[in-house]
Amino acid sequence: MEYQVVIPAAGKGKRMNAGKNKLLLELNGTPIIVHTLKVFESDPRCKGIFLAIDPGDRETFKELLKKYDIKNVKKLVDGGPERQHSVYNALKEVSHEIVLVHDGARPFIHLDVIEGLVVKTQQTGAAIAAVPVKDTIKKVLEEEVEETIDRSSLWMVQTPQAFRVSLLKKAHQQAVEDDFVGTDDASLVERTDVQVSVVESDYDNIKLTTPEDLYFAEAIIKKREISNKGE
Repeated sequence: MEYQVVIPAAGKGKRMNAGKNKLLLELNGTPIIVHTLKVFESDPRCKGIFLAIDPGDRETFKELLKKYDIKNVKKLVDGGPERQHSVYNALKEVSHEIVLVHDGARPFIHLDVIEGLVVKTQQTGAAIAAVPVKDTIKKVLEEEVEETIDRSSLWMVQTPQAFRVSLLKKAHQQAVEDDFVGTDDASLVERTDVQVSVVESDYDNIKLTTPEDLYFAEAIIKKREISNKGE
């Protein structure tokens, strides 16, 4: 099943303390966003990438796409003030039945997870990548434990998140009308009373948010290099 993907890449990444778009920081000698784009570039089922960017970064992104021979980006779309607005702007350009929304700062997503999401979305209309919570979770109020939460039903949500395009467009339009800003695209869809399915991902699919995350990213790269040599 074919799909297209929207990647919001207009954020400044203030928690990374980079002084620029964090996706332009290098990981193992290559910009983070390029690592992410190459995953979808390598997938024959991906029929188009739509990047939502800060207009001020347009020439930089054009140069990166040319330098790293990324050919599947169909359009560089102007991002909005919030991630949600950036996704909505790019979503208007999507032409396939199924769309994935993926964080540009998650360069370690596996193709088999993408495949699982596309298959599940074809069946149900909406599916998100997630992993079970490993740690004990406590509800804390004013530095005092209020409750220990049963973690057996708790999952940490990642991206990609996959949807039928018509469903996601409707959810975004409703959010605009209601002046609602959600934490992710799935939260917008949930507001329309559509059931969202979960596809289990893996713990390597981290989002690079703070400087410390770069150390974990380097470790994941080394682990994969060793694994590939052993194959």
